[in-house]
Amino acid sequence: MSKEAASAKAQSPDEVHGGFIPLTDCAPLVIAKEMGFAAANGISLVLHKDVSWANIRDKAEAGIFDCAIMLAPMPLASTLGLGGRAPVPMIAAMATSLNGNAITVSRSLYGEMLSADPAQAAAGGVDAAFSLVSVVARRKNAGGQPLTLGMVYPFPCHNYDLRYWLAAAGIDPDNDLNLVVVPPPLIAESLKSGRIDGFCVGEPWNSVAVADGSGTIITTKSELWAASPEKVLGLRATFVEHNSGVALRLIRAVTQACLWLDVTDNRRIAAEILARPGYIGIPASVLVGALCGSLTRGGIFAGAPAAADTIVFSDGCANFPWVSHATWMLSQMIRWGQVRTPFDIADVSRRVYRPDLFCKAVADLGIAMPDGDTKTEGNDRFFGSDTSDPANPIAYIERSSIRDKRVDLAMLGAAPA
Repeated sequence: MSKEAASAKAQSPDEVHGGFIPLTDCAPLVIAKEMGFAAANGISLVLHKDVSWANIRDKAEAGIFDCAIMLAPMPLASTLGLGGRAPVPMIAAMATSLNGNAITVSRSLYGEMLSADPAQAAAGGVDAAFSLVSVVARRKNAGGQPLTLGMVYPFPCHNYDLRYWLAAAGIDPDNDLNLVVVPPPLIAESLKSGRIDGFCVGEPWNSVAVADGSGTIITTKSELWAASPEKVLGLRATFVEHNSGVALRLIRAVTQACLWLDVTDNRRIAAEILARPGYIGIPASVLVGALCGSLTRGGIFAGAPAAADTIVFSDGCANFPWVSHATWMLSQMIRWGQVRTPFDIADVSRRVYRPDLFCKAVADLGIAMPDGDTKTEGNDRFFGSDTSDPANPIAYIERSSIRDKRVDLAMLGAAPA
């Protein structure tokens, strides 16, 4: 091989295969490719659209995908081997977005909630769940079918947000109604057809339900928990171990895409890109609401100003992978009976969520970093007046009157935490 050929080969971009679900918050990976940030960092990014989170998990664990936009708890669940699977160590190298979800109910259920308690139903946030209490009780007392609410996967923040929201009002999500898994692209149609009464999902599928007249957005995730974790850049631990340079350049490229996305004028460009069939494949006019702070919620919320933080890609150091976010998600897995075997909560949190990798990758981008990697939640919006202290997750769970009582918290608390 000539010196020229060898040099060309050495400088050729590293090919990285990334998976995503058609959701608005797949944008960082899409923009990293489409706006040239990946190429500028020596990466040929090949993207693969998939229909379900189970497929994303399977292909990432098997090495078909080198990386993926993942649900924030997914790398933790894979590392622990939850769902009856063999453990596959994963890494959450950075957060790719905060917020982005909403809870949407059918127009008929929305009407019942307004009839039961119009003030609470109109309040949004945690308050809106209280308007469900008498609806649930009325159906139960009449011997009717319990409500069926959809979420997208057993181990996402959607599940934990929805459960937390219900439990805050005294509704037991495992005994007072039914929770079912529906892939994001199918969830709005499931509401329209009457198979479910409501759901928690990421945009744009809430907006799709509002646009087709079947749903009303009763609360956004940002109303429940300010700056709440949602999606991460997930990679297999072995990929990072054997391709550390590529991983760092990928993190840097995706961070640059996130910085680009939080420039207001760029979000309309992003909506046009995401609208392409190979990405989300629905009109940019539907996508732009959540992206540009003009989310249409329907019902009594029509005309109300949308939250500017409906989805956040970089502002406020949003890409920093907080270890305390990992600890909170593990606490919810324990609370709802998904983990019953003792494990070291602090160790798993730090093995999976890796602020050290993120800081190393973006050292030259001028991003202000926090002083530590854990924080207490509750100084701002956090499920009403609740708080979460990552230093004592077991005590935090014990405060919850509604939880899976089959979980032996004393045994779990005896494990290092």
